[in-house]
Amino acid sequence: MSLWKKRVDSGENPFLNIGAFKLRFPFIHYRFEWPDYFQGLLMCAVDLAAIPLIVELLGMPFEAAMAIVILNGIFYLIHHLLGDPVVPGWITPAIPIIMIYIETFDMGPERVKALMAFQLVLGLISIFFGFTKLAKKVVILIPSAIKSGIIIGAGISAINTVFKNGGRFDLFPFSITIAVGVSFYLIYSKHFSQNKRKNKIFSLIGNLGIFPIILLAIVIAPVFGEANWPIIEWGVSKPNFMILIREFTVFGVGFPPLIMFLSAIPTALATYIVLFGDILQSQAILEEADKERTDEKIDYNPNRAHLIFGGRNTIMSLVGPDITMCGPLWAAMHIVIVERYKQGKKAMHSIIGGSGSFRWGTNTGLLLLPIVTLVKPILGIALALTLIIQGFVSVRIGFLESKSLKDLGIAGVIAGVLLSKGAGWAFAVGILLVFLIYGKKFFREGGGDYPDKSNALKNTE
Repeated sequence: MSLWKKRVDSGENPFLNIGAFKLRFPFIHYRFEWPDYFQGLLMCAVDLAAIPLIVELLGMPFEAAMAIVILNGIFYLIHHLLGDPVVPGWITPAIPIIMIYIETFDMGPERVKALMAFQLVLGLISIFFGFTKLAKKVVILIPSAIKSGIIIGAGISAINTVFKNGGRFDLFPFSITIAVGVSFYLIYSKHFSQNKRKNKIFSLIGNLGIFPIILLAIVIAPVFGEANWPIIEWGVSKPNFMILIREFTVFGVGFPPLIMFLSAIPTALATYIVLFGDILQSQAILEEADKERTDEKIDYNPNRAHLIFGGRNTIMSLVGPDITMCGPLWAAMHIVIVERYKQGKKAMHSIIGGSGSFRWGTNTGLLLLPIVTLVKPILGIALALTLIIQGFVSVRIGFLESKSLKDLGIAGVIAGVLLSKGAGWAFAVGILLVFLIYGKKFFREGGGDYPDKSNALKNTE
């Protein structure tokens, strides 16, 4: 029975009320959006880019890492099924912060336990803030200079991860240069934006996010001798859940000691600051869409989102700890989905249907061996591309977070400490500097460096 057809004008799609959540099933509570499904079928390539990172940092076999990606994919579905109208993804800006922290532990069971502890702490923090509805209040209390420094530091760390000695740029210099150049043109160029409005082909390319860049990488990497041509295999993927459980989960290596949980707290808090930025971004994008689509009421609840991604991180910490973490938003694809949603009811009946159908598509793609083998040679390039783009965005957002030049100066110091010494020292230095500079105005810093009371930083493009 297609209950979605009975949606009243300016109302919500039908759902089953289960406390804080709104349960919806495809075809029953929302129209399945086939264009978004097929796009997801191809864009699973980005999800697969997590594999080389997991393999490198945990020493995990490809097949076991594939199992983690598939588990993550299954949990991505929970967002729309429980009423969260977003396209979820990694906590991409925080990946370098987590890498710095994890690399302080020896490769093997100790590092696996450290990652378990970290992800579990992050999950429980998120659940606590979601359950108590304190998330927004806590983040507001953190001085802007500290938030700015953490976000800027995360962005610089992301870029540094690619370009440091022995990083991915050394492996794929020409491919990364071309891929990054083309992607920045497609995403940020005013020239391309103008052409996109005039030309349907340009518009189609722009709406595909970074997928055209991945296709380009598949060709240019072998041409420059930086990767092999893909060998297409047919059938279904073969993730190895047994190796994952036996060697990389709590069921195989045991539960982390208390000291690992305590040491994870500063980095987990830094990661939380970064992911809260994704929450704010999700809300802003959906509010904009809600103004253009008066036929549907969009219900985005940050507290519900916290419970969902907090639960994902908690469970994954036990059954498949992951460097990329379980984040609230895949910004690039969420924007693509929302832009199609704005085209009207005929294009996309419900935002839940668009985001959900897309994630059903990525899950299907992960199971198809032809797609997996097609992108396998260039997963390192896909990861580098993701980190560089995210680094650009994080530095810009972090810059805008500062309320004054003093804030920005403090943020620069925090970012440097974060990059070299980790989140614990970064927090300590940030608190000390804010206290020394602002004193009793610790929680109300900034805003005094400009003759105009408006935020000069935020008015700078």
